[in-house]
Amino acid sequence: MKHSFRKLFLLALFICLISSYQTYGMSTIITNTNVTLNERGATLVQILTKISKITDFNITYGDFIAKNKNHFNAVYTNQPIDAVLSDLGQQAHFSYKIKGKDVLIGHLNNSQKTVKVTQNFKVEGLVNDETGFPLPGANVVEKGTTNGVTTDYDGNFTLTVSTSHAILVVSYLGYATQELPLEGQSHVSINLDVDAAGLDEVVVVGYGSVKKSDLTGAVSSVSSDDLVAFPVTDATQALQGRAAGVTVQSTNGAPGSDYSIQIRGNTSINASNNPLIVVDGFIDGVMPPPEDIKSIEVLKDASSTAVYGARGANGVILVSTKRGVEGKAQFSFSTSYSSQSEINRLDLLNADQFTDYIQEIDPDFVPELTGTGTDWQDEIYRTGAVQNYQLSVSGGSEKLSYYVSGAVFDQEGVVEDSDFNRYSLTTNLDLQASRAVKVGTSIFVRRTNSNGVKSQEGGDAAQTGVISGAYKFSPTQSITTANGDYALSVIGYPIDNPYALATEYQNEKKSDLFQGNVYAEIDILKDLKLKSTLGVSVNDSRIGQYYPTTLDRGNSVGGEATLTTNKSTSLISENYLNYAKVFAKVHDVAVMLGYSYQNDNSEDTSALASGFISDSFSYWNLGAGANASAVDSEWSETTFEASFGRVNYTLNNKYLFTFTGRREGSSVFAKNNKYGFFPSAAFGWKISEENFLADSHLISMLKLRLSYGEVGNQAISPYQSLASFTDVFTTVQGNAVNAIRPSTQSNNDLTWETTAQTNIGVDLEILRNRFGLTADYYMMQTTDLLFNVPTPNYTGFQTQLQNIGTVENKGFEFAAHANIFQGAFKWSTFANISFNKNEIIKLVENDTEGNDIYYSSNPLSGGGTSQILREGESVGEFWGYIYDGVVQSESEVLVGGEAVGGEKFRDLNGDGALTDDDRAIIGDPHPDFNWGWNNDFSYKNINLNVFVQGSQGGEILNYTLMELGALNGRTNVTTAALNRWTPDNTDTNVPQARVSRSYVTSNRWIDNASYVRIKNISLGYNLPELLLSKLQVSSARFYISGQNLFTFTNYKGVDPEVSYSNSSSNLGLDYGSYPNVKSYTVGLNIGF
Repeated sequence: MKHSFRKLFLLALFICLISSYQTYGMSTIITNTNVTLNERGATLVQILTKISKITDFNITYGDFIAKNKNHFNAVYTNQPIDAVLSDLGQQAHFSYKIKGKDVLIGHLNNSQKTVKVTQNFKVEGLVNDETGFPLPGANVVEKGTTNGVTTDYDGNFTLTVSTSHAILVVSYLGYATQELPLEGQSHVSINLDVDAAGLDEVVVVGYGSVKKSDLTGAVSSVSSDDLVAFPVTDATQALQGRAAGVTVQSTNGAPGSDYSIQIRGNTSINASNNPLIVVDGFIDGVMPPPEDIKSIEVLKDASSTAVYGARGANGVILVSTKRGVEGKAQFSFSTSYSSQSEINRLDLLNADQFTDYIQEIDPDFVPELTGTGTDWQDEIYRTGAVQNYQLSVSGGSEKLSYYVSGAVFDQEGVVEDSDFNRYSLTTNLDLQASRAVKVGTSIFVRRTNSNGVKSQEGGDAAQTGVISGAYKFSPTQSITTANGDYALSVIGYPIDNPYALATEYQNEKKSDLFQGNVYAEIDILKDLKLKSTLGVSVNDSRIGQYYPTTLDRGNSVGGEATLTTNKSTSLISENYLNYAKVFAKVHDVAVMLGYSYQNDNSEDTSALASGFISDSFSYWNLGAGANASAVDSEWSETTFEASFGRVNYTLNNKYLFTFTGRREGSSVFAKNNKYGFFPSAAFGWKISEENFLADSHLISMLKLRLSYGEVGNQAISPYQSLASFTDVFTTVQGNAVNAIRPSTQSNNDLTWETTAQTNIGVDLEILRNRFGLTADYYMMQTTDLLFNVPTPNYTGFQTQLQNIGTVENKGFEFAAHANIFQGAFKWSTFANISFNKNEIIKLVENDTEGNDIYYSSNPLSGGGTSQILREGESVGEFWGYIYDGVVQSESEVLVGGEAVGGEKFRDLNGDGALTDDDRAIIGDPHPDFNWGWNNDFSYKNINLNVFVQGSQGGEILNYTLMELGALNGRTNVTTAALNRWTPDNTDTNVPQARVSRSYVTSNRWIDNASYVRIKNISLGYNLPELLLSKLQVSSARFYISGQNLFTFTNYKGVDPEVSYSNSSSNLGLDYGSYPNVKSYTVGLNIGF
């Protein structure tokens, strides 16, 4: 892979150099021949014949030149032949090509561009807006070239062009671009008109769209350019740092792994905090590849999300895919290749260091290897690679438009034998069936295949994962024993070595998705439209796992196979009316009413077998196993129905009102609580439209927004309100019988979580959108929180799902953009930052431990409770002991604590003993703020993108370091153990190695998770028009980029951006996670 990457990189660099050389070489040849001519009132044939004679150039032309009897003036003094031909070509509308001493004259068409390299006509001018006010920083460019300037503070410019017949192209952000033929003028004045479309882009909202200036809610937009600014595995990843208030995090860096999204913090402590994703109107849709997406809108406040009712509490992400437009077929092809490596490693002991350490615990330990020994991280890691290909075609006629795209994504992970590939097809069709009827389809088909690595099985010390195993396994052992078998650990439990787990264990997943939506739009009346959609999604998946006899777990049972299948189906029908009309020119009214019905069902089957005569059966023939110990199946169904509506009213284009409501029903709740109503109201004031600002040349748009609304959350599994039973095997009169027993309690009072949100915002654009900012303050309270509350032992149940309390999120979001330079050198920047404070306002008191609820997220056996829910604190704060260094004397020994040289914890209650009462809150996983900063630079054909992203505050509980740092002789340890306590080294904070030490949750394992990361640097080159015409393509861009190049953090673990769990109540955990990757990419985009 390394050699392939180098070859591609060198080839790409070679192409760039050759392109530059060719351009330079041609310019040199054609500028070495000058022409002096004084022909007035001559025909083209006469002029071209004269040029041929005085330059020795062979000029060839067709009949259309000979038939042109118009007369022209050709007066030139010592001008390059190219400038002369360019000037004549503009007068007589012909194109030409120069090759050596040959000139070919042809018809002027779109594929042949006139070359202009000489600048000999000086023009001065002034650029104003439509009112005559000067526009500083406007772009003035000679058409067909990169020759241009920007206007000064007073709107003036001076530009030397190639000919007095040149055409100037004048542009300015927020204004319509204008072309001005000079026709010999040396002084010009240009007035630009406001580009209404540019100043007032349309934003997609639920069940419709609205002008951006008329938005009353908090909505962030991400464009298609942002989504493909640098290579990503899916569109979700591209949202990171692009929208204020949106947190995107990977649970691990494994190929094909999912990303979790949170909008404005945790609104729930048990139900899902994932936002609702709507793709082309399909609710709970799956995003297509980023190349197929036109735009993404993130709806954040209740005014925007209330139209989705019960599923809008966590925000809504609206995805609009690309569609065809009228015109000839446009093809686009993109490809990229990435070389990847793990982002970081842990510093562990080598063989000699490990031997010294382990012999303090076990003096009889004899190492197999000495020196550096085996570096297990070296053994499991490799250079990963990603190949990405996408081909699309779009176009259409007046009646029919189409967009079809196919994509292939193939990733080899940085861990041995881990990979992921994806094949997808996106097709969008739109047909204007008649004057009043339009129909269309949106279809997305995808197949994925993955080979996953063995993950850590939490709480089972006798099992390990590949990553955690590489940390724990002894460096004194080889991969195989003398007889060729894979080595088992000689310390702690006899676990398999990580290389064997990576290469022998099978964990294969295949998934097929069909997601389709059809629609019909009917113009009932001039101002009244009906839209009906019918969508279906079918997802089939299969997971096959096999422990062969070459691994300890498989060897003990003769091979162990598991096969799990799932089929999920979703059917959704939505119908809604849109009425829009302007009354008396000042009353703009839009009304939407609709009905939605959705039915989801899921079917799961799993089977386990062992005792195979050969590993070749794998998981494909479970019947070949002698022991079929577990067969399970499950079916569930969920139904939703809703009626909804929205009213938008705008008075005099200044005062904006939005009222929204949705009555939603969900089958997951008890009979009396299945329905909920979720209303919202919003107000906007476009201050910039008031008389005192309407004529402002500085402020383009100033708007205040205020909204309040309520939305619901029902993201729990079906049948949670009902009592459930499970089957058990028991013995009756000495005979084994199958029976059932209660497994969960019913709760007839179970109801919706409801989030009430207030949002205050301001939008400002100045200098025709050249600079702008958006700021929002919000306060959200979620009541009737759904949580599995621990129940007293006498109930016979461990927990019961209840509505228990209230959580509050308060925050501030700020986003700003600027087009700093707009001339030949361009620089645009976008930055956002979001602050959020999460707090539990109320918890229902339980019978055992007061208001606090303790729970364990600890994957280590015996680790105890590690997180807490407490009023006045954030959700899931860390709970444990306060580490106070090493016990240095007998007087510091606590009852129940360790002896001299051991871990020392604070005795908070002062009773002289180490008890549960000495625990306290030791950390908060929630960051203080997240931010992102994107910069785009360009000069002529070269462009550069730099994207920086970070998080400040928040902490991580590192279970990996807790396990390694116990120094109990069961694992390898980090190099911090080199400074462990010994009788000769007492001035240290690292305790003595002790075989009896168990895992204790304390702030010793809490780390600051703040970081700053260079997420992407991309350097691109757009091929020049001359080369494009030779290649007969409309555009071509080559780029190289690097992702996750540098990370600045004090975090002691591998990566502060990876989490062990994506549960909303288990944030900020790290344990043996597949690391994120550092990538170097080379890519090519072509349009034709």
